[in-house]
Amino acid sequence: MDYQETISWLYQQLPMYQRIGKTAFKKDLSNTLALASHLQNPEKKFKSIHVAGTNGKGSVSHMLASTLQEADYKVGLYTSPHLKDFRERIKINGTMISEEEVVSFVHLNKSFLEKQKLSFFEMTVGLAFDYFSKQQVDIAIIEVGMGGRLDSTNILIPEVSVITNIGFDHTAFLGNTYAEIATEKAGIIKPSVPVVIGETVSETKRVFKAIASSKKAPILFAEDLTLSDYESDLKGVYQQKNKRTAIATLGVLQSKNWNISEAIIQQGFLNVIKNTGLQGRYQILREGPKVICDTAHNKEGLQLVLQQIQSEKYAKLHIVLGVVNDKDLQIVLPLFPKKAAYYFCKPSVPRGLNALTLAAEAEKFELTGAVYRSVLDSYMAALQNASRQDLIYIGGSTFTVAEVV
Repeated sequence: MDYQETISWLYQQLPMYQRIGKTAFKKDLSNTLALASHLQNPEKKFKSIHVAGTNGKGSVSHMLASTLQEADYKVGLYTSPHLKDFRERIKINGTMISEEEVVSFVHLNKSFLEKQKLSFFEMTVGLAFDYFSKQQVDIAIIEVGMGGRLDSTNILIPEVSVITNIGFDHTAFLGNTYAEIATEKAGIIKPSVPVVIGETVSETKRVFKAIASSKKAPILFAEDLTLSDYESDLKGVYQQKNKRTAIATLGVLQSKNWNISEAIIQQGFLNVIKNTGLQGRYQILREGPKVICDTAHNKEGLQLVLQQIQSEKYAKLHIVLGVVNDKDLQIVLPLFPKKAAYYFCKPSVPRGLNALTLAAEAEKFELTGAVYRSVLDSYMAALQNASRQDLIYIGGSTFTVAEVV
């Protein structure tokens, strides 16, 4: 198979959660452990940082990778989902895995992958760990896909575990209370391995303390620490909390004799986009009219982004909005401003919510506008209607943003 055929084959193997939804969710780690054993346990051959959390785990992962790259380490970075290209998920020092490596991995392991009925996510994790091991990275930053305890990435014994925060997302899988969701995410805490927690509320703090204590894992709460602030090329106001989490994590590495100076952290934070290729985080796509896109897609994430959008200077606000069909619109839609022109669309993944349905639900919250055939049509219409002094915000889903960056 060539690269395109290989990617199509990967997508077809037991539907992947990001595109299809609930049917792709696996209930245990047995498949991942079988694959790791088949690949001769690559996860044991490189050092790692394991990053979980409802929001901010992607940004924190990229900040850590950027800083460690500035310190001249060879750094693997595994994140999901991708925006444009499957290979964005697996990078070393900001460079995506080659098409040849992807084809070769599937070719060499295809019969095992088929026999074992592995999911898209399990195979991708196996590919990443195998690649990082073969390329002999000094350290890899591994972002959890969903949850923690049962996530395919959770076969690592990292240098440090990180949980950014707890919010309500994927509640069908992870639970409906802060404590339940925190318990799932705290599943990445390993015996005697330090864990950094970004933000807490009283219910989650109790859970984290109890689980860390039972595993004799030293625990650090970034929100309780006095830390330096560093400027970053990631401009979302919400990045303040992510920066604190990343700085606390780098502090743990410093205590383990990783060579990371203040000057290196400064450079790392200033060059996240250049070093890692991160996109879709309060990203300014153009000026006159100013266009901003952001991948925030749950209550906690959207609240922060929409606050910042409304603090921007503009004559009129235009919002290009597309979501996936498992979003709780009763929670998300009230966050959006009534004083804006809406352009409703459906991101082109099977999970995308029909734009007419979205518009009908939005109307109940006095959010009015027109329905368009695609994300691009919505964006073009907004550009056509906006004056140079206006602001266009594109969001609601990672997949909506993927179509404009």
